[in-house]
Amino acid sequence: MKILDGKKISQDIKDELKKLVSNRIANGLKKPHLAAIIVGSDGASLTYVGSKVRACDYVGYDSTLIQLEESITEELLLEQINRLNKDKSVDGFIVQLPLPKGIDEQKILLAIDPNKDVDGFHPTNFGKMSLEMESFIPATPYGIIELLDRYKIETSGKNCVVIGRSNIVGRPVSILLSQKSKKGDATVTLAHSRTKNLKSITRNADIIISALGIPEFLKSDMVKEGVVIIDVGITRVPNDSSPKGYSIIGDVDYKKVSKKSIAITPVPGGVGPMTISMLLKNTFLACQRKD
Repeated sequence: MKILDGKKISQDIKDELKKLVSNRIANGLKKPHLAAIIVGSDGASLTYVGSKVRACDYVGYDSTLIQLEESITEELLLEQINRLNKDKSVDGFIVQLPLPKGIDEQKILLAIDPNKDVDGFHPTNFGKMSLEMESFIPATPYGIIELLDRYKIETSGKNCVVIGRSNIVGRPVSILLSQKSKKGDATVTLAHSRTKNLKSITRNADIIISALGIPEFLKSDMVKEGVVIIDVGITRVPNDSSPKGYSIIGDVDYKKVSKKSIAITPVPGGVGPMTISMLLKNTFLACQRKD
C-alpha cells in the first residue's frame, strides 16, 4: 500500500516555484504577488490564510493580507475587491470563504477579475476549464490531479467515483478526470447525498475521491481490493486527549480502508497541503501571463 504524501509533493512544488522565482528576479522580472482578503476572525480561516502567507514567503512571492471586520458591509467588501482588481502589482488574490451572513458569496466571487482569480472559482474560469481551455483550475482539484500524476496513478479507462458535488471540489475534479488529458480519460460517476445504492457504486470503483466532510463516512465494506483512495475531507472532531482539543478526521475510515487500498491519502498531510501549493502555482501562472 502506497501513501500519497501530499506534504512531500507540496514541498517539492514549492521548491520548484522557489527556483522559478529566483530565475525571474535574475532576469529582471517582477516577483509574483498574492493577496488574500479575510473577513472576521474565524480560527480555521486565520490558520489557513496564515499558512498561505508563510508559503508565499518561502517561495519568494510578495504577499498582502487584508483582514476586515466581520461587520463590514457587502458594498465595502466589493470596493476592496475592486481596488485589488485595479492594483497592477497584485497578480492574483483570494477571498477566504466562508463569508459572514448577509454577504452574498456568489456576488463577491463574481466581482473578482477572472485574470486574478487564482482560486479558480469565477464562472469564466470554471467554464474555460470545462471546455479544456487555458484557465485557473480550482486549487484542490488541481492538487488532486497533481498527486495522481506525480505518483503515476493510472486514470485512463479507470472507473472513478467522486463523492460530493460541490463547485469547489467534487464537480470540477469529476470534469478534469473525464477530459482527454494526461490525468483524465476516466469513466466518472459523480455521487452525492441523493445517490441510491452508493455502496454498490463505490465497490466497483478503481479510484474513489471523497469530498463530503463527514468523518469516516467511507467504510471498508464500501470499497474493493486494490482501490485508490483520495480523501478530501477535513473535519475537526473534539478530542480531549489532544493538546489542541480536537483531531482532524477525513471522510475515510483510514485504518480499515487502507488495508484494501493500493494507494491512499492520509488526513492530515494528503490533499490539504496540495491546495496551498496549487494556489501558488496559479499565482505564478497569473504573473507569467502578464510578462
